[in-house]
Amino acid sequence: MLELTIEQISMEQSAVNKPAALQLLADLLVADGLVAPGYLEGLQAREQQGSTFLGQGIAIPHGTPQTRDQVFATGVRLMQFPEGVDWGDGQMVYLAIGIAAKSDEHLRLLQLLTRALGENDLGEALRQAKDPESLLQLLQGAPQELALDAQMISLGVMVDDFEELVWRGARLLRKAECVNNGFAAVLQQVEPLPLGEGLWWLHSEQMVNKPGLAFVTPDKPMRHLGQTLTGLFCLASLGESHQALLERLCALLIEGRGHELGQAKSSRAVLQALGGDVPPDWPSERVTLANAHGLHARPAKILAQLAKGFDGDVRVRIVDGTDNPVSAKSLSKLLSLGVQRGQSLEFIAEPTIAAQALPALVAAVLDGLGEEIEALPAHSEPGADKAVAQKTLSAPAAGSQRQAVPASPGIAFGPAHVHVLPVLDYPLQGESQGVEHERLHSALAQVRVDIEQLIARSSAKAIREIFVTHQEMLADPELVDEVAQRLRQGESAAAAWMNVIEAAARQQEQLKDALLAERAADLRDVGRRVLAQICGVEDLVEPDEPYILVMDEVGPSDVARLDPARVAGILTARGGATAHSAIVARALGIPALVGAGDDVLLITSGTQLLIDGQRGRLDVAPDEATLKRALQDRDTREQRLKAAAALRMEPAITQDGHAVEVFANIGDSAGTPAAVEQGAEGIGLLRTELLFMAHSSAPDEATQEAEYRRVLDDLDGRPLVVRTLDVGGDKPLPYWPIDKEENPFLGVRGIRLTLQRPDIMESQLRALLRAADNRPLRIMFPMVGTVEEWRQAREMTERLRLEIPVADLQLGIMIEVPSAALLAPVLAKEVDFFSVGTNDLTQYTMAIDRGHPTLSAQADGLHPAVLQLIDITVRAAHAHGKWVGVCGELAADPLAVPVLVGLGVDELSVSARSIGEVKACVRELNLIEARKLAQTALAAGSAADVRALVEGL
Repeated sequence: MLELTIEQISMEQSAVNKPAALQLLADLLVADGLVAPGYLEGLQAREQQGSTFLGQGIAIPHGTPQTRDQVFATGVRLMQFPEGVDWGDGQMVYLAIGIAAKSDEHLRLLQLLTRALGENDLGEALRQAKDPESLLQLLQGAPQELALDAQMISLGVMVDDFEELVWRGARLLRKAECVNNGFAAVLQQVEPLPLGEGLWWLHSEQMVNKPGLAFVTPDKPMRHLGQTLTGLFCLASLGESHQALLERLCALLIEGRGHELGQAKSSRAVLQALGGDVPPDWPSERVTLANAHGLHARPAKILAQLAKGFDGDVRVRIVDGTDNPVSAKSLSKLLSLGVQRGQSLEFIAEPTIAAQALPALVAAVLDGLGEEIEALPAHSEPGADKAVAQKTLSAPAAGSQRQAVPASPGIAFGPAHVHVLPVLDYPLQGESQGVEHERLHSALAQVRVDIEQLIARSSAKAIREIFVTHQEMLADPELVDEVAQRLRQGESAAAAWMNVIEAAARQQEQLKDALLAERAADLRDVGRRVLAQICGVEDLVEPDEPYILVMDEVGPSDVARLDPARVAGILTARGGATAHSAIVARALGIPALVGAGDDVLLITSGTQLLIDGQRGRLDVAPDEATLKRALQDRDTREQRLKAAAALRMEPAITQDGHAVEVFANIGDSAGTPAAVEQGAEGIGLLRTELLFMAHSSAPDEATQEAEYRRVLDDLDGRPLVVRTLDVGGDKPLPYWPIDKEENPFLGVRGIRLTLQRPDIMESQLRALLRAADNRPLRIMFPMVGTVEEWRQAREMTERLRLEIPVADLQLGIMIEVPSAALLAPVLAKEVDFFSVGTNDLTQYTMAIDRGHPTLSAQADGLHPAVLQLIDITVRAAHAHGKWVGVCGELAADPLAVPVLVGLGVDELSVSARSIGEVKACVRELNLIEARKLAQTALAAGSAADVRALVEGL
């Protein structure tokens, strides 16, 4: 860990310019044995990438990832330049901190400097400092204030052991952004200190962003290391910020009052004893915001002006939110809350003005704060707001056709059974804490039994895994704790449960990753099951005859309860193709369309519906000719699939002798045997991030090597194409903290991220090379957008290849970013192959999130704009004798296969179940005709035009 000491400081240095200052620093780092002589080139290269000027007269020169192998020992050296050095753009540096770090240790140093950078005129003070001691004192800055408020206290937590109590304390610190992921694991390794009177203490400086203290008590006294435990302090320490707290706590213990903390019934009592931020015990009132666009600038300004008219403090917070109340008189603070329509606000006013201020503020919100508003629905059940909007909609007309998101392939026909979730009425206040606690836990127990029965009777692994996740949601200690706290405050079991579930679901929906955000549907699914049990309502009743189920958004437990012999298909107003309900539908073989629009909920039950789960097409009350054609297509498709399955081991060769390789996409080694059995000629995409997600910490080199070796063993000489770790802001790893980004899809992910962690990337590359044993290995790097990123990845691999020779190795990149496709003529000179990831390429090209509930149907990989980029890529690759594969969902689309083959794609990589069908599609083609088709498709105006073109063949 990097720490600042006076021995590292060289005072009163002089340099004519930045290069001279870098030379002085490099010489000092070399002389002190921290780095090799070539480290100066790393310092210079880093400045070319971007200035290391930090602000306030400070610069932090350091090397690049490529020069970390020249670091012998981690350390820093500081040089004061009283006359200043121009660091570029007129930025004067009076203190340069040269850093030699093997990984990311310098980030800890930046945390320490952050306090100092907030001081005024620090640069001038650094210039005038006369000795190392005073300079070091300036850098250390004023100690940060210790975070200690009501959000950091959790009393009466239901836990089974000491480790779980530690985890709860660390969780509070994480929610307050005091620490990073992994702090709980750090605390588990620390020796706990008993303070007496049942109180215990744990602290650490590792993984700390800002100082904070959490205090947790178990629901009943427990013992640890033979002593009583009634309360646990978890401190994230940084500097001296906690000294005042320690002194106050010692005084309490000396006075024999420690038991007051362990027996406290409210966070207020704890805060008063410890001197924390005690929330005012002021009157409050709640109101729900109905403004269509939330509390944006105009209504917030009116609210702030109104609050300023009262001579006293007025605060406001989001009910069920995690943030502390903010001043209602501050426009910036109000906007920082990010209040949305339908969220409840709590206004808190000091007693002298409460009688006048609170009614006035509530009335202003109800009046719309200067905007026309539409009344909120009387009941706040999820989806109720949607019901209001539906009043302006009308059901799709008979004979109409529309496009939706294909979620599960197949053609289905039958009468609509429109199931609108019942509005479950329940009291907000409970009878007593004991009665409501029993109601809740009885319902939880019954739902657990139901889920266990679903798991037991589900033959598909995908379904079982989903419901295991539901079991974990029910057992989530944080959810249960929050519900228990509400029960203690007098809420009913139903109200407490749904308030907590809905708050958690909304938080999940706010995640930038569409895949993770869709898991909010799972939370609501579990929540609704428990609520129905509490209220004694049966939630979903099937008709006796075969039907098409129409719902707003079908939960996975809804689907799993259905009888596939009676339900012909599923149609939903909302949802995406990656939702768990879609996964369950595919596993059960039920054709499904999702995201069809709110108006499908207005279809009259009994209306005949025709859905095509592969083309994403819905026909409402189709005429006889349309129905006959669809049913013929269904029968023909079933026959084609049977014939394709019988010939799945045969190669895919067009009628005029052109061979196309058909490979498989898999997520882990377990999928390889099934892929080979389905006729895969190799693995075209091994998603290695699933291996990393399956571990609580980064898998070591040996673990990875064993996984990759199993895949190669099962392939028995067939090629393996591996995608290196593809995670980032939209697909985070719990043990790899990543700064929150406004738009993670356009942020640090894929190759951008792994290049920042060369230790992890090198470990994966070594494991792959060691596993190869001269078998055909192809490594591709994800999300490459620039030539520089490709070259960095290639150089790292080639350097490791010198240590671990591999005879049959190819290196390539995924074409997922439009810039990579446009750069294909340049990249094709250097790569061995391209693999087109059509899922991401389509969403980046079309600027449509492929998980968007209403736009995702338009994110079609057969759009001519996407095809143009694939065409550029193929032509560039073939000009240099390189091959191109497609590993996105488009490769498995029977309507896309003729176009892709016509564009010259050499390899198609699909899920194992699609291999036989894709091979059969290729065998039906004539290459010359496919090329003509592809050229016509490139000149089309839309994806629909392209699909119509192929269907017309």
